[in-house]
Amino acid sequence: MTCSVIAVSSSLSAASSSTRMASMRPVRELDVVVVGAGFSGLYLLHRLRGQGLSVVVEKGDGVGGTWYWNRYPGARCDVESPYYSYSFSPELEQEWEWTERYPTQPEILRYLNHVADRFDLRRDIALDTEVVSAVYDEPSARWTVTTRSTVDGSEQTVSARYCVMATGCLSAGRVPDLEGLADFTGEVYHTGSWPHEGVDFSGKRVAVIGTGSSGIQSIPEIARHAEHLTVFQRTPNFSVPARNQPLDPQEWARIKAEYPRLRELARQTPTGLPFPPSTASALETAPEEQRKVMEEHWTLGGFRLGQCFSDLAVSEEANDVVAQYIRERIDEIVDDPAVAELLKPHDHPVGTKRICVDTDYYATFNRDNVTLVDVRPAPISKLTEHGLSTADREYEFDAIVFATGFDAMTGALTRIDITGTDGTTLAEKTPRT
Repeated sequence: MTCSVIAVSSSLSAASSSTRMASMRPVRELDVVVVGAGFSGLYLLHRLRGQGLSVVVEKGDGVGGTWYWNRYPGARCDVESPYYSYSFSPELEQEWEWTERYPTQPEILRYLNHVADRFDLRRDIALDTEVVSAVYDEPSARWTVTTRSTVDGSEQTVSARYCVMATGCLSAGRVPDLEGLADFTGEVYHTGSWPHEGVDFSGKRVAVIGTGSSGIQSIPEIARHAEHLTVFQRTPNFSVPARNQPLDPQEWARIKAEYPRLRELARQTPTGLPFPPSTASALETAPEEQRKVMEEHWTLGGFRLGQCFSDLAVSEEANDVVAQYIRERIDEIVDDPAVAELLKPHDHPVGTKRICVDTDYYATFNRDNVTLVDVRPAPISKLTEHGLSTADREYEFDAIVFATGFDAMTGALTRIDITGTDGTTLAEKTPRT
């Protein structure tokens, strides 16, 4: 079998004419096309090459996937760095040095570039390349994949036996379809496609729309620089302190020495992390002991608070114990009782949405230059030339940040013209909500 794999990126547009043009261009014959060069794409390229297969395509001008594009202020992983890493190479585990408990975006990107170089993956990666279409041919049992250069717009056709979408479940950014989006004359950003040169908010009036994970991470950082920050919140989320800090050298040495055991333990847990969930029931634990357990997990930091009792996912009464504890902590942190109340989640149990991990998120709303706006009673109606309007008033801003998340799971796939058997497209088979 020939050694032919390519890694390519997903496209944000589709071209129905690409299949007709395919016969007019030279066709490159490969075994596998891997779309995306993030964590999964890089590992798959390494694994396939070992089996005599290869090739990857990436839209960006560098590897990293999510950690290439998401460079917003405060971008950081909520999984502890020793475990947010590859386990396929003991040598890699020992040679790489993480510096913080929770790695920042720049550090993760450096790690992925190190992996690409260490395992000589770049020679099979086509950067600055997006996938326009992927069409399956039943008689030949092969995929015809059309790619386009993001530099000069030139197209290439690749024929492969296998097409693997390593595009990630959170890679297709979503901006609300608001009236007047093109009318706003200020700066507009989305956390999922942040300018690589960074953004200076000094002296500016800034709006952040959204309080999911990227909003919770970026809001404290933006508030430190903006003249004034207005946060537009629809749904409050449960968030717990990260307690981030530099990795203790002795603890890091212990983890390195125990990596085989820790990796095996991680494979046996629901979260894929070497922290087995509690076996203690909240309902069978006395109130004073409940409080002690939750205090320990809150002080420890990270989203392990959501695993402190075994029945949180099966008992609403048990879940309410932890939910109410987090609400009480919000009251302790936020000075204004009305703002604290707005920040408390009441419409979903702990863990039914991924718990966010933050640094000074709730405390940020004690700053004089930060305002919280609840858009449930007064939704955002449109963008204007100088800002935005809600149902009850207008606001003026110099910059608007959309922390509005992604077209999750299928978004990166349906934005490519993927056609299967009988000429049926994936978009036609994907329910839209």
